Amino acid sequence: METQRASARTGKPYHASCRVASRRVLCNNLHMATNLAIDDRLLDEALRVGGQRTKKDTVNQALEEYVRHRKQARILELFGKIDFEPRYDYKRQRRRS
Repeated sequence: METQRASARTGKPYHASCRVASRRVLCNNLHMATNLAIDDRLLDEALRVGGQRTKKDTVNQALEEYVRHRKQARILELFGKIDFEPRYDYKRQRRRS
């Protein structure tokens, strides 16, 4: 479990794994709010359809699905571009010598 420390400048907590550089806390944990102009109608519909309780959870879920979809699309682009050897025996690789 990570311990939290308070910033000397702001008094706000940050994780022990963070490092301080140029008076800002830098780490893999997001600590700063981001202001975005999101279509309220679309966000409300996403809340309803996605079943999330908060807007933040809805946006995070949507971003995860977006990234997953884009990665899958890149894989699909490879179909027909990779040579396939029909005589290749993948089970042979699993056998111990």
